[in-house]
Amino acid sequence: MSAAQRPPETEAPGIVRWDLAASAAARLTPPGPRMSARAMQAAVASMRRHAEASVDHVHRITGLEAARDLRDSTVLVVDRAGWSKANAQAFQVLMEPAVEALRRRRPEQFGAAATALGGTATAMEMAAVLGFLSAKVLGQYDPYAGLVSAVAAQRHPGGRLMLVAPNILTIERELNVEPEDFRLWVCLHEQTHRVQFAAAPWLREHMIEQINELADSLMGHAETLGARLTEAVRSLPGRGSGTEEPKASLGVVGLLMGKREREVLSHLTAVMSLLEGHANFVMDGVDASVVPSVRTIRRRFERRSELQGSLDRFVRRLLGMDAKMRQYSDGQRFVSTVVETVGLERFNRIWEAPGHLPTEAEIHAPERWIERVLGPAAPLRPAVRAPEPPKMW
Repeated sequence: MSAAQRPPETEAPGIVRWDLAASAAARLTPPGPRMSARAMQAAVASMRRHAEASVDHVHRITGLEAARDLRDSTVLVVDRAGWSKANAQAFQVLMEPAVEALRRRRPEQFGAAATALGGTATAMEMAAVLGFLSAKVLGQYDPYAGLVSAVAAQRHPGGRLMLVAPNILTIERELNVEPEDFRLWVCLHEQTHRVQFAAAPWLREHMIEQINELADSLMGHAETLGARLTEAVRSLPGRGSGTEEPKASLGVVGLLMGKREREVLSHLTAVMSLLEGHANFVMDGVDASVVPSVRTIRRRFERRSELQGSLDRFVRRLLGMDAKMRQYSDGQRFVSTVVETVGLERFNRIWEAPGHLPTEAEIHAPERWIERVLGPAAPLRPAVRAPEPPKMW
C-alpha cells in the first residue's frame, strides 16, 4: 500500500519519521520578524493580492495560455514551520515508491526496532536541512500537492504556490526596498513555475518517474556503497589521471552514482535549469511600468548574495545550493538565447512533450536544442547574450 493510500495513523515503519522531521525543523528554525497581528494580516493580504496580480504579467511575458487559469492551484501564505511541514510531506510522497520497493526486496531492514532507530536519526538530519532552508526560501511552487493531500488529509486539487511570509518580510527590510514592489517581484517567479506545470500537464508525472527511478536505484545498491566510495575517492580532482573531472563535478552524491543514475540526475538537472531559468527570464521581462523599483531590487538582491558569511556559504555548498544558483544563470541564458534566436512562440514548443525538454548539454549549447527539436531549417537570428540573472530563493 502506498503512502498516498495509507492513513497517517497506521503508517508502517519507514526509513524516515517524516512527522518528526517536520516538527523538529519547526523548532530549529529561527523566529521571523516581530510585528503586530494587524500588520502581519495586512502583509499576508498584500502577498495574496500580488500573487493574483502577477498572473497577467506572466501571461504577457510567456505567451502561455495556461497562465490565465488560476483554478489549477492553491495560494498559501505560510510561516517557516508551515513550509517545513509541506516539504516533509512532499519528500515522503516522492520517496515512498522507492521505500516500498526496498521494503519488498529487503524486509529484514524494516523491522520495528531498526526502523524506529534509523527513522529517528534520519528524521533529525532531514530536520536540520529543512530548518536551514525554511529561513532562506522566499516562495515555492509545489506541483506534487495533489499527491501530498492524500497523506496529509488536506484538500489541494492541483499544485500549491507557497509564499514564506517571514522570509519575504525579512529580506525586504534587509534590502530596504519598496515592500509592495518586492512582493510582486517574488510572486512573478513563483507564478511562472505554476504556469510551467499547467502548460505541460505531463511534467509532474515525468518528474516523479525520474525521481523515483533515481531514488530506487540508489537505495537498491546500498551493498556496493563501500566499493563505490573507494572509486569516488580515487576519482577526486588531483588523484589519478584526472579523467573523472565531469563525474566529480556532481559532488559527493554524484561520485557514488553509476552510469544510469548519473544520466537520470543529468536529466533532472537540465529540467530544473530550464524551469528556474525560465522563471528568471520572466522576472527580467518586467520593467518599471510593472515594478517601479525593479532595478534597485535586482541590484540590492544580487549584492546581498555576494555578502553571505563563510558559514552560510559552507552550508549552501554542503546542501548543493550553489548548484541550484548555477541553474538560475545557466537556464536563463538557455531560454534567452533560444527566444532571441527563434522567437517566443517557437520556444514554447518546449512544453509540448518530454522529448522536447533540453538535455544538460543542450542547456549549455542552445543551438543543439534548436536543431534537434525545431529542425535544421529553423530560421536563426543572431543571439543576444543574456545578462547575469538575479538569484532567487
